[in-house]
Amino acid sequence: MKKILIAAMAIAAIAISSCKKNDSGIPPFNFDDKSSTLLMDAFFEQHAPQNERFTLDAASGGTITLASGTKINFPANAFKTLNGAAVSGSVTIFARDILKASDMIVADKPTLTSDGAMLESFGEIFVKAEQNNNELVLNAPKPAAVIVPIGAGANGQQREIPMWAGDSLINFTTEGYNHENIQVSLMTQIGVRPGITWDQIAGFGVASPTTTNFPLDALGQWRNCDALYNDPRPKTTVLGYFGDKFNTETGNNYSSSDPSLLFFKTKGSNTLIKMYNVILAPDAGKEGLLSYQNSIPVGQEGTFLAMSAKNGKFYAAMRDVTIPAPASGKTFAGFSFNLSEVSESQLLSLINQMNTK
Repeated sequence: MKKILIAAMAIAAIAISSCKKNDSGIPPFNFDDKSSTLLMDAFFEQHAPQNERFTLDAASGGTITLASGTKINFPANAFKTLNGAAVSGSVTIFARDILKASDMIVADKPTLTSDGAMLESFGEIFVKAEQNNNELVLNAPKPAAVIVPIGAGANGQQREIPMWAGDSLINFTTEGYNHENIQVSLMTQIGVRPGITWDQIAGFGVASPTTTNFPLDALGQWRNCDALYNDPRPKTTVLGYFGDKFNTETGNNYSSSDPSLLFFKTKGSNTLIKMYNVILAPDAGKEGLLSYQNSIPVGQEGTFLAMSAKNGKFYAAMRDVTIPAPASGKTFAGFSFNLSEVSESQLLSLINQMNTK
């Protein structure tokens, strides 16, 4: 197992190196679909938000401030051991937040509920605490408080925002839809990576004109303060076709990132959708991904970012769209993407552009 891991890490390092050398005109290595998945793994590992490290006194508590401006206020005596004993002395805090579309992409943390509903994010956060390398939990009567620099939007009105807990992996059998949105059933099982799926939990945050405050009820778990993206317009299913740039390893592995990905950012709101369901048994040129059934509002404006690792290279396409109603006799809206080769820096630039869409 260790040899396999070392080999995988070596291949990923070579893949990133070869991609960078492409910018200088040096031909890349010839990678198949399986080995090309490591290219996307290495990209996400390099660019995903990392934990920030802090220390504070457990007895007195205190406030830590992340690079983004997010503040977490720990009251006095906020921690206990896994066995329930009170904690005093110095405590190490690790925290990372996700506030914008680009971080949602590179951290693979989009804004979808477990049943496919769209969410508008007011801040995602992960916090853990340790003392002498021993994991700590929160002292239940003493919740921590998070203050995120995301407000209630243009109207500036104070509003309550529900809280959500996140999980990073779910299973789907190979029952899905083909390139004509007709249900298909195959007799195998695959792993599908939604990035994360959110389930509503007890509690609410409060969004004011410039900040959102919400409780932190647990350590070592993702928490999200998000509002349901309520839209009364009819909904449709969206299919995205990658053609010959689709990596066939997409959806086949729990332990790595999907090598072909499709994101949709709604115009003017902090909502990012990941379309991770693989189109099954497609016709040639119709390989790709699709949304949850009847989940995207017809008339919704937004931007697609399609990205893929294939043949040891990165490919991407960005496209501003308005979601159309299905054509006569169809049950879906289909988009074909012409993915072009990009360097690592160009791919990162496209991801960052999603923040302004």
